[in-house]
Amino acid sequence: MNIQVEDIRIRPILATYRKRVPVTEGYVEVKDEGTWKQICDKHWTMKNSRVVCGMFGFPSERKYNTKVYKMFASRRKQHYWAYSMDCTGNEAHISSCKLGNHLNVDTEKNATCDNGMPAVASCVPGRAFAPSSHSGFRKAFRQEQPLVRLKGGANTGEGRVEVLKNGEWGTVCDDNWNLVSASVVCRELGFGSAKEAITGARLGQGMGPIHLNEIDCTGFEKSLTDCKFNMESQGCNHEEDAAVRCNVPAMGFQNQLRLVGGRNPYEGRVEVLAERNGTLRWGTVCSQGWSTVEAMVVCRQLGLGFASHAFQETWYWHGDVSADSVVMSGVKCSGTEMSLAHCRHDGADVSCPRGGGRFGAGVSCSETAPDLVLNAELVEQTAYLEDRPMFMLQCAQEENCLASSAVNTSVTSGYRRLLRFSSQIHNNGQSDFRPKNGRHAWVWHDCHRHYHSMEVFTHYDLLNLNGTKVAEGHKASFCLEDTECEADVQKQYECANFGEQGITVGCWDVYRHDIDCQWIDITDVPPGDYLFQVVINPNYEVAESDYSNNVMKCRSRYDGQRIWMYNCHTGGSFSDETEQKFDHFSGLTNNKVSTR
Repeated sequence: MNIQVEDIRIRPILATYRKRVPVTEGYVEVKDEGTWKQICDKHWTMKNSRVVCGMFGFPSERKYNTKVYKMFASRRKQHYWAYSMDCTGNEAHISSCKLGNHLNVDTEKNATCDNGMPAVASCVPGRAFAPSSHSGFRKAFRQEQPLVRLKGGANTGEGRVEVLKNGEWGTVCDDNWNLVSASVVCRELGFGSAKEAITGARLGQGMGPIHLNEIDCTGFEKSLTDCKFNMESQGCNHEEDAAVRCNVPAMGFQNQLRLVGGRNPYEGRVEVLAERNGTLRWGTVCSQGWSTVEAMVVCRQLGLGFASHAFQETWYWHGDVSADSVVMSGVKCSGTEMSLAHCRHDGADVSCPRGGGRFGAGVSCSETAPDLVLNAELVEQTAYLEDRPMFMLQCAQEENCLASSAVNTSVTSGYRRLLRFSSQIHNNGQSDFRPKNGRHAWVWHDCHRHYHSMEVFTHYDLLNLNGTKVAEGHKASFCLEDTECEADVQKQYECANFGEQGITVGCWDVYRHDIDCQWIDITDVPPGDYLFQVVINPNYEVAESDYSNNVMKCRSRYDGQRIWMYNCHTGGSFSDETEQKFDHFSGLTNNKVSTR
């Protein structure tokens, strides 16, 4: 029979553990018939501790000092649960463990634990969650390149599972995907056991190869790559990408922040709990420089998913007047932080000329987000040079799509050399990509004969090998639409007739090589080796679940007449090592593409 209890907790007993966040050691207590009871340690095993630690977000268990606990137990009367636990160690939750022996019950209906004491679990936290007293040496660790990562998840410890093989990241097919295998991934990444093994690409589709299929783990492997699996992934596609939600330690981050005044719990003015003159008080965050990246951290910290918008004015959301004053300014996040306090900010020297109140930073959060990815292969296949007469480029000149030197080019006899290519932008996320601006702010483009909804949607750049821009494409603005979709997806957005604009999940928007401004003007660029780079949504104007795959890079060689593009790939698709080699590649020895 499996265990059924109302709740379980680790209650810190020793003073050192009571002050620490997260709680890593203490009595294991179960709630039974409304009261918390200890568990007799007579039949308690390290396997039981492993399961309990996993449930609370810790990858492993350790031995503890029994003498101290014996001394402590002798001073108190305990209230024991009438059973013991019998776990094999690979369960994701104690409800999967078997109920062990029934203990002796004395006449007063109290379970007894002859010569024993309450069971204790002592857990080892993952590096990111090491208790605050250890933070001094936490930074000294050099993070080795992991073999497994999570992508596209809104909250810490969740995402699509990706595996590194032969220097390239790929996904896992969801055939036979279960909690045991998912828990191996979670523990490997420094979290606890898995809360959920997610199938059917519910946390977004990946790109690139599908590395593993039919995974079969015992639950005790150090890495997912140690489990049995099938290398063949025939019959699998990215619609079957496996994902996980892991148990993560309770750090209490969500109590340091609140959203106030919104129409629903997912939006509002951001208020932070900060210490001022020795007392804790709520206050606002300066909205200067406040962007989607900072909003992402707020939504993650509160467990509300992704940010959908960042607001620099919040006068329409009435917050608490006593919390109007600014207590945090100069906030700059990288986007991966678990708490706003972990981002760079001004600390106690708050400086915010515009003040708080109506100018306090605000956010709105959403459980899902889009994820745009450029098809790198198509860029490689479609790139070519065109010498285009200046008299055919008047429209493009007006839209600022040519290099600044074009103003000196003769309209009758001059020409510009253009590097042209097609770009196909897929939405692999969980919700549609919609422009930030509403229709009232769209701009009519006479040349293209339609409205553009985003002023800056993509940057096209040619860089020399030390990373300096030598030419850039000024694709002024864009109209977003569904050009094509996967078989079972309906198109929703089109540019013609002032239609709604956006890119539906499972669809892609194609900018063909032969449309105006779909180029880089390289008239002034000398022959040589270059890096070609495309960045989608460069200003993070629209929230996405993953910005790392918004960059696409190629190596290119220009001999003055022809251009070669090779090794095109999206950001984050190769190992760090391969990526570094790519950026310092010695180039081609002849006009054939050399292998890496």
